[in-house]
Amino acid sequence: MESLDEMLVSSWYDVHSSVPPSYVQPPERRPGKVINSSDKAIPVIDLGGHDRLHTTKQILKASQDYGFFQVINHGVSKDLMDETLNVFKEFHAMSAKEKVNECSQDPNGSCKLYTSSENYKKDAIHYWKDSLTHPCPPSGEFMEYWPKKPSNYRKVVGEYTRELKKLGLEILEIICEGLGLNEGYFCGGLSENPAMLAHHYPPCPEPCLTLGLAKHRDPTIITILLQDEKVQGLQVLKDGEWIGVQPIPNAFVVNIGLLMQIITNGKLVGAEHRAVTNSSIARTSVAYFIYPSFESIIEAAQALINATTDPPIYKSMSFGDFRREFFQKGPKLEEELKFL
Repeated sequence: MESLDEMLVSSWYDVHSSVPPSYVQPPERRPGKVINSSDKAIPVIDLGGHDRLHTTKQILKASQDYGFFQVINHGVSKDLMDETLNVFKEFHAMSAKEKVNECSQDPNGSCKLYTSSENYKKDAIHYWKDSLTHPCPPSGEFMEYWPKKPSNYRKVVGEYTRELKKLGLEILEIICEGLGLNEGYFCGGLSENPAMLAHHYPPCPEPCLTLGLAKHRDPTIITILLQDEKVQGLQVLKDGEWIGVQPIPNAFVVNIGLLMQIITNGKLVGAEHRAVTNSSIARTSVAYFIYPSFESIIEAAQALINATTDPPIYKSMSFGDFRREFFQKGPKLEEELKFL
């Protein structure tokens, strides 16, 4: 069997003139037609405005209509955003053996490098990407297992995740205001287990045949994504059409996760999205996932349900159980969680 350093797409993509058969998607799942027009773009929201009520209404409407929005004037410096994207580009540009070595120190396997998906061995069809992931709680726990290379990795990613924690809690507080929840509803257990996930999509000889990421909803509270300003690849499904998410300088893409959909009893929507490839340039994206503690119970907020008029849509489950079931069943889990 091939070793991980041999399986990484970045190890062999440039020796193929066509997509290997195991990476070819069935016709119905191939990229196809994408909408790239201003009237079908996901909303852009200015977090630096002085009208808090207007901002709250914008975020709530975007979360209901699209499950996605972009934020500008969010308080994270452009320099730090650039340094973060660059450090992940540098990591993915290292030799395969170096990358594997840097991600093999964690005895629990929570800091890891993988290719295609975490279920590579079970996947009948593979995805055109390599991924690095690890927890990043503000306590600094797990940092000893983060990559040491590039040499500034821990410093830059440590500072970045602290800033993203602040931004995430600000967005969650605004969502709470809009829904009528206690402003600290998502503080503590429901947001204390964040993780980083950096995807790297090398150039692909036949982008029309494959995908970087399959259609999915994130198993998160919310996800905050840093895109490469020069390379488009993220697409959101809206009313049966795929909408390209245009990278905006100094902006973050925020999407509602399936956990938030459950907690808000369907009032906010975790939108389906995917990533496509291109033939000319590599794309790197950095996702900050806001996860609950494994012990946290995921269920509809009491303030958002009514036994008569608005009963719970989903059954309750601990996040630990949810996460395990999600990675085994994928989208099927959402249907299984619904009350009949």
